[in-house]
Order: sequence, then structure tokens, then C-alpha cells
Amino acid sequence: MNTRILASLLLALGAVSAAHAADIKPGLWEFKTKMDMPGMPDMAAQMAQMQEQMKNMPPEARKMMEQQMAAHGVGMGSGGAVRMCITPEDAKRSNVYSGKTDADCTYSNVSNTPTRVKGHISCTSPKADGDFEATIDSPTHFTSRMNMRSAEGNMKADTDARWVAADCGKIKPAPR
Repeated sequence: MNTRILASLLLALGAVSAAHAADIKPGLWEFKTKMDMPGMPDMAAQMAQMQEQMKNMPPEARKMMEQQMAAHGVGMGSGGAVRMCITPEDAKRSNVYSGKTDADCTYSNVSNTPTRVKGHISCTSPKADGDFEATIDSPTHFTSRMNMRSAEGNMKADTDARWVAADCGKIKPAPR
């Protein structure tokens, strides 16, 4: 399974699922994902290792990498977490629904309540399908869980998302 696509999918799903299930606080959010995928190290561990490597980069190279990440709406948090900016509009939007296509993935059997969104997701590239569920504990915290299946193996991911601040600082919302 293509880990770059899965990592993007996990981040997008975590943000989208929670942001669309209930009114959450807009601003800077930190996502920490624990991923269990045969033959692959945990995503949070990979991110923590990348953070350590970035500390040792020449300042110009580190700045360039941070700018590239920021251009995609992503920043580094602590302990392998990823930071993203959720706009006020996204925090109130309610558009995760059955039949919606996002990149190479389509949602089905989606149910939304004020504290939960769950459903099924099918992707064509890489070919995979699975179930997802996000639970909103408060306007400043939610968790999500995804179980994906593919010919290359099964993947489970649990994400813990916490609101950090109203001001997103250098991290801009992800481009649409």
C-alpha cells in the first residue's frame, strides 16, 4: 500500500470527519496517529524521526522543508504529531456524505450525528477499502479510527486530535 497516499488520507480523513461531524473550534489542531501496517513502522514514530533529522539540517534546508510542508497546510507538532489549520468555515461545514469522492476515494454508508461520523471508504489508487469512525469528545478534542484492507495487507490507524490555538501562525489552511 502506498504509505504517502495513506498518510495523506489519514490526515484528511481525521480532519474532515471531525470537522464535519460537529462544531469544533477553528484554529490550529494537532493530530497524532498510531498506524499498524504490516512491514511499516508507526507513522508517529516516523514523524518523530523526521523531526529529529530536521533539527540537524542546515537552517536553509530546514526552512525550505518547513515551507514545502506549510504550502500543503501541514506543520510539525511535538512527539511525531502533525499540525493543521482548520478554518471557521471548515469547522462548521457538514459535507461528508455517501457518494462523495475525495481524490481517489469514495465515501458510502455515512452517518453523521453531533458527536460522531462513521462510514465506509473505497479507494482506487491504491485499491483499498475500509471503515472509519470519528468521535467528537468536545469542541477541542476528537478521535478517529480507520481500518483499511488491500491486497498488500490490512492497516489500522487511530488518530487523536487536539485543538492547540485559535491562531494557526505560519500554518495556512490546506489548499483545496
